[in-house]
Amino acid sequence: MRRHPQGTRFEVGRLAAGRCQVALALVGVGNQSAAVLAERAIAEFDPAALLFVGVAGALHRHIALGDVVVASQVYAFHGATSEDDGDWGRPRTWPMSHRAEQIAHHLKRTRSWVPQQAGPEALPQVHFGPIAAGEVVLNSTVSALARWLHVHYNDALAVEMEAAGAAQAGQLNSSLPVVVVRGISDHADGTKESTDRQQWQPRAVANAASFAIALAEELSADLGRAEAVTSTGRTSAMPKPTHNIRNVVSGSNTWVGAQAGVVHGDVTVGAPTERTPVDLPTALAGFRAQLATAHTAGAVDAATFAAAEAELTAADEALRANSPESRRTLVVSLKKVRGLVIDVVDLAARIAVVLTLAQGLS
Repeated sequence: MRRHPQGTRFEVGRLAAGRCQVALALVGVGNQSAAVLAERAIAEFDPAALLFVGVAGALHRHIALGDVVVASQVYAFHGATSEDDGDWGRPRTWPMSHRAEQIAHHLKRTRSWVPQQAGPEALPQVHFGPIAAGEVVLNSTVSALARWLHVHYNDALAVEMEAAGAAQAGQLNSSLPVVVVRGISDHADGTKESTDRQQWQPRAVANAASFAIALAEELSADLGRAEAVTSTGRTSAMPKPTHNIRNVVSGSNTWVGAQAGVVHGDVTVGAPTERTPVDLPTALAGFRAQLATAHTAGAVDAATFAAAEAELTAADEALRANSPESRRTLVVSLKKVRGLVIDVVDLAARIAVVLTLAQGLS
């Protein structure tokens, strides 16, 4: 269990297969609360992906109760303009990432995600298509909202109230992959009360959770393979620069930690006059001193320096605690520091060394 200072609780643990760590939070109803709590989770854990799981109402009859819908894209369908000749939709949309989509389709084909307790006569199906996310519960096929969706979003497979918030949070965090997985608990046709009494909500969300768990395991393994390939030098995740970056320097004391582009002159990668510290406490203390020097020189502003110092203090405390949970806290704090100083080349290079040492503890 991890508690956010503002009260949000995250259940933290590992999946049964042990291949990835997960943090689970309950967001409640509405796109706004989903966006706020998703952003809070992203800041707290720096995840590789964000999976948003729950129930939805189907908009097409071929989708059965208990089936799973995976959002190929999310429509924030309440965006519109009202003019003299009528109302016109102006939605925001967020597509699913290519990597996640490929894995999700693989799971569908192999059916390796299907819960063991599901009988052969009622195996849930997986559907891919847009999901419409709004701010009201739809429980009619003839209401103004139902007609609006039919006219403007008739390719949407399901309707719900939170996916747009989660997708927005992912986009604002360096395009973090967000996957929306919904179990169908009703048909948004006036029968919601009846299907709720028949316990379709827990059955539908159980199917969605089963798919999400399988997706998390496969996505974690896939990302691990990608990192392993990159580390061997067979391929690289470094994007090609969109323009030439030139550093023209001279002198024996000039060094850069990372550079995308062309370097000219007498340059050493890494500080030439010192060894990289081999133990984490020394590396952490060295970075802290370098950060203070950069702040004094004006390379790091006061707000960034204060935020980085707070995270470094948390990292020091976590290092002293030396428990599995504190080691995870240590890595998260150092990742936050890395994000704060990423534009200062020498600091970014040094914190990368510290972070590597910290990750080696777990």
